[in-house]
Parts: sequence; structure tokens; C-alpha cells
Amino acid sequence: MDFKRVFLIVLDSLGVGAMEDAKEYNDENANTLHSILTSKDKVNIPNLVELGLGNLSVLKQYQNDKPKALYTKMAEKSVGKDTMTGHWEFMGLKTTNPFVTFTDTGFPAELISELETKTGRKVIGNKAASGTEIIEELGPEQMKTGALIVYTSADSVLQIAAHEEIIPLEDLYRYCEIAREITMKKEWLVGRVIARPYLGKPNQFKRTSNRHDYALQPPQDTVLDYLQAANYQTISVGKIYDIFDGKGLSEANKTISNEDGMNKTIELVKNRDFSGLCFVNLVDFDANYGHRRDALGYAQALEEFDSQLVTLLANLKDDDLLMLVADHGNDPNFKGSDHTREYVPLIIYYNNLKEGKKLADTTSFADVGATIAANFKVELPPLGNVIKLK
Repeated sequence: MDFKRVFLIVLDSLGVGAMEDAKEYNDENANTLHSILTSKDKVNIPNLVELGLGNLSVLKQYQNDKPKALYTKMAEKSVGKDTMTGHWEFMGLKTTNPFVTFTDTGFPAELISELETKTGRKVIGNKAASGTEIIEELGPEQMKTGALIVYTSADSVLQIAAHEEIIPLEDLYRYCEIAREITMKKEWLVGRVIARPYLGKPNQFKRTSNRHDYALQPPQDTVLDYLQAANYQTISVGKIYDIFDGKGLSEANKTISNEDGMNKTIELVKNRDFSGLCFVNLVDFDANYGHRRDALGYAQALEEFDSQLVTLLANLKDDDLLMLVADHGNDPNFKGSDHTREYVPLIIYYNNLKEGKKLADTTSFADVGATIAANFKVELPPLGNVIKLK
């Protein structure tokens, strides 16, 4: 074992340019990183530039001749461009059939009817929408009638929003469990059902931190399971636990923002003595800025991450490994509000790295999981190649 602790941080949706097959997804010329870096005169990310992220851009002002990290870009082997597909591939699973989405049509009438019958509540909404916007639109009606706001997005999700003072959390969670059972049918098989509680008054609604995801379990064991079976810790920060439905994970740490996620990760770096993997997702990049096509907001969020990265790097121990990745793209300057089929960055850093450099591009996100498995000398996943770190 070369490293005692591995910190894998997903900068959710930070793609670095359209993949060769992007045309099949109507994503030609998408480039999330480029859109961010051109959103204003200068995006202040000195630590990411020092590690080599800017070298994955064509913009010379962000490039670094002497990067401190190993860096490259990764291609996704799986079919699709959603959250679960990307994260599962990190841990060694290839998805060949993309999860069903209802972005253009809303959910079928038969599904909605069954949900209304089994919950005893009317459904309103039933369309693709921003979570904050649909709450502002339908929140007053939901409070008045006790209906369920059901909506989807570009992801394979069914989301149910309800005011916590109108529908208690335990009831909302039960309704989501019912929805999860209904959507196990092949033709309705969404990746996740998500409870989206909120509080407040009209024009002042705010989603609470009591979100709960009901995801599908990975269909087979992943690197997380191999680590857990070998008695290594597998700690999740953010929505990682939900993405894997807890499978292979020994600990969950919920977060309310990117900043909170980084604070919790830094606390683990500083104060937790463990052997194993800390797997982190920073979802604000995707949810708050990519889907909302807010390039400037995305840039500011990346700057905030960069400022927190200083503290994390300063506290890494000599037997710690840091890996920064993304799970798909979400170009804030692209048409629509969907994820984009892009290459994603891989940045690898440890304290005694003698020379940072560009690695060969990978053909699968699973190289991440294979490299982690090899470090801990556990079973290698069926997908992915081990990256030589030293």
C-alpha cells in the first residue's frame, strides 16, 4: 500500500471538452471548462492552475509549464451522461443501457395515476423544471391543497417537493418510497427518486437540507465493496452515499453546499486517522450553475473551491493521495439545460510527487477505481487500467 488515505473529490459536471461521440448526444462543441474560464476577464483559480487543470484548456493564461500534479482527461466508456453512470464507472461499472429520462414529456399518465392512488394525494407539475423555480411556481397551490409537486430534470430522476409544514417529512419520505417502488418497472426505471422538502412563504421559499435520495443499487460489486470487504474505510461526503444507495460505503456525511462539503472533507483530512477511501461529491457546480446556465456563477463557485483547496493541500499527510475528477459535463453556455457528453479531468497529487506532468488520456473513468484498488491491494474491477503514480 503506497497511500493510507485516498481523497477522491468529484467536481460535479466540470467537463473539459466534447467527447468524440458527443454528436450522438447533440453535444458537439460543448466545453464546460472553457465556458467558465471565458465568463469574465480572469477566473482566479491559482491552485488549480498550479496543479495543471488549465493545461486541459486552450487558454494560455491558465496553462502551467511546471504543474505540481499528474493530470489528464478521461473518456467515459458507459452509455449516457448522468450522475450515476459517471460515479458507478469510477468504481468499475460500465453502464450499457442509459437510465430512462422524461425530460421532454413528463411522466406517463399511468405512472402519475398510480402515484396519486397509492399516496392519496393529487400530483401537480409533472414536467422538467428547476427545483427552485417550480417551488416558486406551484408552492402556493401545494400549500393550499396538500398536493405533491412532481417534476424531473435532464437526469433520470423523479423528484417530489412538499412544504414541511404541510406534509411532514416522514410522509414525504413514505411517498418517495412508494414512487421508488412504482418506478422499478422497466419502462419507468429512473435512476433516483428524490424528496425535495422546502419551507417559507410565497416568494420566499427555500429548500431545506432534508433532501433524501432513493437510488438504485449498483447491479454488482464495485471497488467500494472490495475495499469494505478488506476492512478499509469507505467514507462518503455529499450525495455519494445516495448515488450508490449505501452499497459498499461505511459512513455517510451529508452536506448542504460545496463549501460545507469541502469543510467536512478538510476536517477529515485534519483529524481522522483511517485507512481507505474518502469519496466526495460537490454538487453545486452542477445543480446551481450548470443546469441553470450560469457561467459566471459557476466561475465564482470554482474560485471558492480553489480557495478552500489551499487548506486541504496544506493538511495532506505524506501518505495521502488526492484525486480530483468530474462525472460529466454541464456547459453553462450550451443550449438547453442538460448535461453534456464531455471528457472530464483527472488530477492526481501527493506531497512527495517529484514531477508533475501530463499522463496519457484514459479510455474509461474506471481507471480511477482500478488505481485505488491497486493501491490497497484489493480485487481489481473488471473495467479500468491501473495508473502508475510513482
